[in-house]
Amino acid sequence: MTLQELVHQAASLYSDKIAVCFDECNNQPPVYYTYKTVVNAASELSNFLLLHCEFQGIREIGLYCHPGINLPSWILGILQVPAAYSPVDPDSPPALSVHFMRKCNLKYILVEKQQIKKFKSSYETLLNYDTFAVEHDDLVLFGLHWKSVEVNLMLNERKEEYEKEKTTNSTNSENSNEEQSEEHMDVRLKHCLAYVLHTSGTTGIPKIVRVPHACIVPNIQHFQVLFEITYEDVLFLASPLTFDPSVVEIFVALSSGASLLIVPTSVKVLPSKLAAVLFSHHRVTILQATPTLLRRFGSQLIKSTVLSASTSLRVLALGGEAFPSLTVLKSWRGVGNKTQIFNIYGITEVSSWATFYRIPEKILNSTLKCELPVQLGFPLLGTVVEVRDTNGFIIQEGDGQVFLGGRNRVCFLDDEMTVPLGTMRATGDFVTMKNGEIFFLGRKDSQIKRHGKRLNIELVQQVAEGLQQVESCAVTWYNQEKLILFMVSKNDLIKDYIFKELQKYLPSHAIPDELVLIDSLPFTSHGKIDVSELNKIYLNYINLKSECKLNGKEELWEKLQHFWKSILSLSEDPLKIPGDSLFLNSGGDSFKSIRLLNEIEKLVGTSVPGLLEIILNSSILEIYNHILRTVFPDEDLTFSKNYATKRKFNDVSQEETSGKSLHQNSVMPLNCDNKINAFIALSRGSQILSLNTTRFLTKLGHCPSACSSDLISQTNIQNMESLNPPAFIVKSKDPSCVAEVSEEGTPVIEDEKMELRVRWMSDTGKCVDASPLVLIPAVDKSSATVYVGSHSCRMMAVDLYSGKVKWEQILGDRIESSACVSKCGNFIVVGCYNGLVYVLKSNSGEKYWTFTTEDAVKSSATMDPTTGLLYIGSHDQHAYALDIYEKKCVWKLKCGGTVFSSPCLSLIPHHLYFATLGGLLLAYICIGCVDGNLLCFTHFGEQVWQFCTSEPIFSSPCTSASEQEIFFGSHDCFIYCCNLKGHLQWKFETTSRVYSTPFAFHNPNHSDEMLLAAASTDGKLWILESKSGQLQSVYELPGEVFSSPVVWESMLIIGCRNNYVYCLDLLGGNQK
Repeated sequence: MTLQELVHQAASLYSDKIAVCFDECNNQPPVYYTYKTVVNAASELSNFLLLHCEFQGIREIGLYCHPGINLPSWILGILQVPAAYSPVDPDSPPALSVHFMRKCNLKYILVEKQQIKKFKSSYETLLNYDTFAVEHDDLVLFGLHWKSVEVNLMLNERKEEYEKEKTTNSTNSENSNEEQSEEHMDVRLKHCLAYVLHTSGTTGIPKIVRVPHACIVPNIQHFQVLFEITYEDVLFLASPLTFDPSVVEIFVALSSGASLLIVPTSVKVLPSKLAAVLFSHHRVTILQATPTLLRRFGSQLIKSTVLSASTSLRVLALGGEAFPSLTVLKSWRGVGNKTQIFNIYGITEVSSWATFYRIPEKILNSTLKCELPVQLGFPLLGTVVEVRDTNGFIIQEGDGQVFLGGRNRVCFLDDEMTVPLGTMRATGDFVTMKNGEIFFLGRKDSQIKRHGKRLNIELVQQVAEGLQQVESCAVTWYNQEKLILFMVSKNDLIKDYIFKELQKYLPSHAIPDELVLIDSLPFTSHGKIDVSELNKIYLNYINLKSECKLNGKEELWEKLQHFWKSILSLSEDPLKIPGDSLFLNSGGDSFKSIRLLNEIEKLVGTSVPGLLEIILNSSILEIYNHILRTVFPDEDLTFSKNYATKRKFNDVSQEETSGKSLHQNSVMPLNCDNKINAFIALSRGSQILSLNTTRFLTKLGHCPSACSSDLISQTNIQNMESLNPPAFIVKSKDPSCVAEVSEEGTPVIEDEKMELRVRWMSDTGKCVDASPLVLIPAVDKSSATVYVGSHSCRMMAVDLYSGKVKWEQILGDRIESSACVSKCGNFIVVGCYNGLVYVLKSNSGEKYWTFTTEDAVKSSATMDPTTGLLYIGSHDQHAYALDIYEKKCVWKLKCGGTVFSSPCLSLIPHHLYFATLGGLLLAYICIGCVDGNLLCFTHFGEQVWQFCTSEPIFSSPCTSASEQEIFFGSHDCFIYCCNLKGHLQWKFETTSRVYSTPFAFHNPNHSDEMLLAAASTDGKLWILESKSGQLQSVYELPGEVFSSPVVWESMLIIGCRNNYVYCLDLLGGNQK
C-alpha cells in the first residue's frame, strides 16, 4: 500500500467532495478543489514528469513552493510517477537547501512559477542547473547537475559496505547472513520511497532521511482510526512540508474523504487572525501542532477559542516537543470543553510518529492540582518501542534511552542504500519507566551539568510555565554557561517575585541565572522554539545592559543592598544591611552568589575580576569597595576599610587589588611605539610564525630567508636545550587498543616508542576548547609563554617551562577562540562569545582595545606579517580587518554565512580565505567540510580534487614540513594522511572522533624523523610517525579534548575539558 493508493481509494468514494481549501485570509473568498480535481491535476503532472525525467538509481524530484491550493496535487503527481518528493523551503537559507539537494544528488526540481525569480536569485551562484527548463501549468521543471557527481557516487558505493555493517549493529535480528540479505529494504526499488527530508540540525549535522511508503502508511492508517476521521472532518496543514508531521496532516485528510485547510505561512504567525480562520471561518476539527505553536495563541485565546466549550476542535494532538504539564494544560481548557487531547511522540529518523497517549477526561476535568508528567503512551501500528540502559540492554524499569523501529518502520539515513528490516534507531531522548509506563525526561542535549549537579532544563520550563503570572516561556543553556529564562508575562511583573516563586519549587542549582522578558516566543518553521533566535535576543539584552547605568557611588551602594535583600529573600524594609554582613552567613550559597555576581556585573556594565571570591569570603562593605576599584578607579573611595583577599600569589601588587589583571613578571618589553620584537609564535596545525628572528636562528645554526617575517616549519627549529622534567609520571593506557590501518585494512599493532609525562598542568576554571598560542621571545627564550582562554572567561598567560601563571584577565564571556599575536609581539588578540574582539598587552594582560561585532566570535584571528592587520570572523556573518595600532576597523565583508573557522592567509599570492558555516569559501588551498569531504582548490577558486570520509571534518588540514603531505582528522574516528593529489597515504583509527587539528613536528630524539601529534575527543593524545602513521605513543587525559596540540622542542601543550591546560614532555627510550 502506498500513500497515493490511499488517496485514490478515498477519491473513488468522495470524488465530488471538497478535498482542499486554500484561504489567503485577504478578504477574498477561499479556493476549493474537489477530490476529482486533485486526482486529475495529479495525473496530468505525472504524465508530464514521465515525459521529461529519466531516472537512474534513487527516484526523487524536488518541490520548491509555498503552500497553496495545488500543493496536494503536486505531491500526488510526483508520487504517481513513481518518485519521492523532496520539499525545498523557499524561505530556508539557500546554502542549507543546496547542501540538502547536493547530498541527495537531486537531478530534477519543480519550481512554482511565482517563485522563479526568488529561486534564480537565491541559487544562481550556488547551483548548476540546466538551461533545460520545461513549463507545466503553474510549475517549471529544472534539471540539476553537480560537479564531481560521478566521484561522489563512486565513493558512496565504496562506503556502502561500511554503512551496512554499521546499521546491522543496531538491529535485534539473529538471522543468518543469508537470511539477513533477504530481509533488507532497498532505497533503489522503483516503488520504495515516498518523500525525502532532512533533520533540522539543531542537535548536530543535518541528516538526510528517505522515507519509504511502508514506513509512513501505518501512521496514516492508525490515526484514521484513532481520531475517528470521517468525510465531515476538516484538518489544518499546520506543519511546513519540510517537517514530516505535514505528511500525516495531508494524507490522514485525503485518505478519509475529509477536507484539508491550507493558509499562507505569513498567517500562521498571527495568533488572533489564525484562531479566527481556523475555528470561526472554517471550523477545523483536527489540529496537530507543536506545544510552541499552540502557546503562540496565548492562554486567554486558547481558553476562549481553541479549547472553549463551543469550539469546533474535536482532536488536539501535540507532539514534536516536550508535552505541557497537566497543570498548564488544564488551565488552558474552558469550562465544558470536550476536545480530545493526545500526546504524540516520534522522530524524523523513523518518520513520523511512534507513540500516542490520550489524556483521560477524568484527569482533564479534575480540580485537583496534578504534578504528574504525561506518559508517552502506546506504540502506533507496526512500531516497536524499546528503552535501553547505558550498556544497551532493554529495561522494563528505571531510566534509559528510547529506541524506535519496527519491521517496516525503517528509513534510510544519509548514504544508506539498504537497511535491515526491524532496524532500531537511537532517539537521543531519555525516559523513565514505571510500571510499564514511559515518561519523558528530556533530550540528551537537554541534560546539563550545572554547579556539579545534573539538571534537565525542560523541568525549569515546566515549573516556570506553571506560575500564574507566566503566559509562556522558554529556557536556554546559553553558551553552556548561563541558564536563561525567557518569559512572556500576562501582566507587568517584578523579576524578584518570579525568582522567589521559582525558589519554592526548584532546587538551588536549577534557579536561572537571568530572566529576560519578551513580547512573544520566536519559533522555527517547524513550530518549535527557535533557540538560536533566543540567543540573539539575549546577546542584544547583554549589549543594552553593557552601558553603565550608575549615576554615582551612592547609587551603587543602594543597588547592592537591594540585590542582597532580593537574592537572599530578606524583607524589603528601609533598614540598611550592616556593613560587616557576610553573604554566606546571611543565607547565601554558591548558587545565589553567582546570581549576585551577574546582577552586579550587569549593573556596572563590565566584568569585575575576583568578585565571586570576594562575595563568598568578605562583607558587603568589602564587596562594595572591591566594585568601586573597578568602576571608579580614579576616584577616592566613599567608604574606606582595610581588607585582605585570598589570592593565588603572595606578592600581590597594588594593581592586582584594584581589580586589574593578575601578573608577575613580564613576558617581553612592551613598546607601544609598535617596535617589532624578535619572536617565534606557534599555534595549532603546525603554524609557526618567525618574526625578525634571523640572528636568533643563526645562533642555533639555521638561517631562514632574509625576510623579516616568515612562516617556517617545525623542522627548521632544533632543540635548544635538554629538559629535566619533574618526577610526576603517568603511563599511557593500553596502547594496544588502537592500531594503524594499512591500505588492506589490517590492524598493525605497534609498541610504544615514546613516553609522555605531565610536566605541568594549570587550572583555568572551566573547559579549555581553545588551542594554545606559544610565544618564544628571541631575547630570552626561557621566558617563553603559553596563552590560552577557557569557558571560565579567563585569558591566561602561563610560563612554558614551569607552568607558573604570569597573568590572567577576565573577559566578558566564554572563550573558544585561540589567541593570535600582533606583528610587534606586544599584543595578543582573542575573540569572545560576547561578540567582542579583545586586544590585550602580552606582558600584563591589560586591555588595550576592544572591537565590537554583532554576534559571538569563535573564529581565531590571523595576522598579516606584511601589513600588521588582524583578520577575524564572527557569527554575525562578517569578516573584519582590524588595525589594532590605529584602533579601527579597516574593512568589513559580508560573507553569506556564519564565520566559525579561522581565516587563512596566503602571502604568495597575497590572498585571504574565509570559510562559512553556509558552505561558502570566499576569495592551492585545502579545507575540511562538515559533509565529510576534504576539498582542494587553486588560488582562483577552482576545485582540484576532493577526498571523502564517512563523517564530518571539523579538523583543519595540517601540512608536513616538505608540504607534500596533508594531515587531518574526521568524526569517523580516523586520522588521515593524503598527498597533494588527494590520494590516501595512510589512515589511523583512534578510539573516538577527531575534532582537533594535528601538529607535525620534528622528533626531538631522532633528528631525521617527523612525527604527528593529534587528539581524539575522548581525551587521548596520539603520537604517530608521519610517513607511515605507525603509533609511537598514546596518552589519556582525564577529560574530553577539543583543543589542538602545539609542540615546541620536546614539549606538547594542549587544553582539556577537565578545566586544565597541560604541558607534557615527549621522552624517547633513553629518557624514560
